[in-house]
Order: sequence, then C-alpha cells, then structure tokens
Amino acid sequence: MTRDELNRFCAAMPHATHVVQWGNADVYKVGGKVFAIIGMGDSGDTVTFKTSELAFEVLSDSPGLRPAPYMASRGLKWIQHYDRPGLSDDSLRDHIAASFDMVVAGLSKKRRSEMGL
Repeated sequence: MTRDELNRFCAAMPHATHVVQWGNADVYKVGGKVFAIIGMGDSGDTVTFKTSELAFEVLSDSPGLRPAPYMASRGLKWIQHYDRPGLSDDSLRDHIAASFDMVVAGLSKKRRSEMGL
C-alpha cells in the first residue's frame, strides 16, 4: 500500500484523528490514543501498529517487519512494517483495524460510550 492509501484507510476509521508528529509521521489516534503511525523511519515508507502478544511474536521474525523502534524497547507490543515482502495489503489493513480495535477496547467505558463505540 502507498502512504496515501494507508492515510485514507486510517482516516476512515470511526472517530480517527490525525496529527503530524515526530518529523513527518502521520499519526492516527482514537480517543487520544495512537493506533497507527505512517512514515516514521529512515525511508518514511513505514507503518507501525499495535498487536496482540501472539501477533507480536509471529510478526517480529517475519521479513520486512520488526518490533517497532522505541515502542517495543519499552515493552509495548508494536510492529513496524518497514520493507518488502512484509504483509500483503489485505493483511496490513487487518492488522491496522485490529490495532484500532485494541486501542478502542483500552479506552474507558465512559469514553467509548461518549464516542458511540
């Protein structure tokens, strides 16, 4: 997926907000919490997303994927798609959607109710 396609996908998530942070990274949040970062890395052609513990273990050793710099070193389960072959477009969309869902699940019940999620 291109950076533009990734940006459109993330922006289409319910109640997603977008800010540019950390240089030129497109950061997508829901309820003020990050669920995807696009363009953070040496090449700018990366996407970083939250994963379950199992997905983190499986994806960490996959070609084109790595534990997300800075985040994973702090014990967080985030993966960075940084090179080919990486994930297929469909799989990447699925993982970003799962990241969104995990972040939403981590919001307070009150916050989710206020957002209609």
